[in-house]
Amino acid sequence: MKTRASLLTKLTIGILIAGSLAACNQNKSASSTSSATPPPANTAIVYVNQDSLMVKYDYAKDMRKRLEDKGSVAKNDVGSKQQALQREVADYQKNANGMSANERSMTETRLQREGQEFQQYQQNAGAQFQNEQADESKKLYEKIYAFTKQYAKDNGYKVVLTFQNGNINLLYADPSLDVTGDFVKKINEAYAKDKK
Repeated sequence: MKTRASLLTKLTIGILIAGSLAACNQNKSASSTSSATPPPANTAIVYVNQDSLMVKYDYAKDMRKRLEDKGSVAKNDVGSKQQALQREVADYQKNANGMSANERSMTETRLQREGQEFQQYQQNAGAQFQNEQADESKKLYEKIYAFTKQYAKDNGYKVVLTFQNGNINLLYADPSLDVTGDFVKKINEAYAKDKK
């Protein structure tokens, strides 16, 4: 009896997953072809495809570029410090036989200290970059939220949802409720004005 119940449970879960995937695929194809035409006038709820927004929103593009640049600078800085430390270690290993016991001991102590300082520097650089990513993400959210609030007010929408491929919080929405094209166009226009 337990086996039959377990099999039934697995079958039910499989059907639910297959249905969810089918709904996501329908939404994916519907959302990727969204136009800039507004939904029917009596619509109070609309949605924006978050995947498209993040790819097409100019502020998000600029943010990714800023983060990539900062990440490259940090990576190069940490890499150059690491190479310098590795050269010092290699020099020590090459010259260790010609050093006195006292010189070897002092050099090993210095290299160990420098290694610990490098590890701390590397951790701090990583933490600083993560903080910058979090700050940028927060700014992005705040910009989108502020714009969405005004966009909803201007268009008479009561609710603006986001849809993201693979996220099952929104299993299905009629494609006529997709305002992604118009939303992206207008949020980019607002961002262009802010940049000036």
